[in-house]
Amino acid sequence: MARRQLVPMKEQVYLDPRPADYFAPFHARAREREPDWFYTFVRVVSLPYCRLAFRLEAVGREHVPAAGPVILAPNHFSAMDHWFVGILLDRRVRFMAKSQLFRGRALEFVLKHAGAFPVRRGHGDEEAILTAVTILEKGGMLVIYPEGGRSRSGQIGRQARHGIGRLALATGAAVVPVAIHGSERARNWRRLQFPPVTVAYGPPMRFGRVPEAGRRHQQEVANEVLAAVRALHESL
Repeated sequence: MARRQLVPMKEQVYLDPRPADYFAPFHARAREREPDWFYTFVRVVSLPYCRLAFRLEAVGREHVPAAGPVILAPNHFSAMDHWFVGILLDRRVRFMAKSQLFRGRALEFVLKHAGAFPVRRGHGDEEAILTAVTILEKGGMLVIYPEGGRSRSGQIGRQARHGIGRLALATGAAVVPVAIHGSERARNWRRLQFPPVTVAYGPPMRFGRVPEAGRRHQQEVANEVLAAVRALHESL
């Protein structure tokens, strides 16, 4: 059976012209406060849609540690992945979101109260790294996509971004590889195509705490995590 054509994605915009100071309040809140009631509200409202429209299922949830710092490392095909990866977990998850999403009062309210924080891609955003480290050192659970942005082809790439390796080694957090199967076609919803989606959580990977790790070591860890994600995805 031929694969259904995927809806084209908009071109990626990597540089946000707004100054770093604009995003400082979002980082301050993310470092100091947990997601509030709005996170629960969004979860309750979204869960029936994900369950019914996408027949969402999760396997391997027992692999996600019940406490302590955790990095969830999923593949990334669709904007819906933000929901798919965490909505069936008991723990609340935090997200590093591209700064372009923090625009307009309504969307900024949603992201801020749901526990997300911005990253200015293309700027070497150390504030985003500091926020991520702070969340993990407080025992939080953070979603980091090893590939960075969404895959436009619907295939998992061969090369990871070193950032996930940097965070894993800086904090000693457990890294749980996550495979989201079917979400590349979730972006066809305007064509009334709602594919079944399965999320699989693999055994946690631990790399120890090595704050002084160099770029090469960080990249090796990132590539190892992405390889685990790819193998998990292929198993589905």
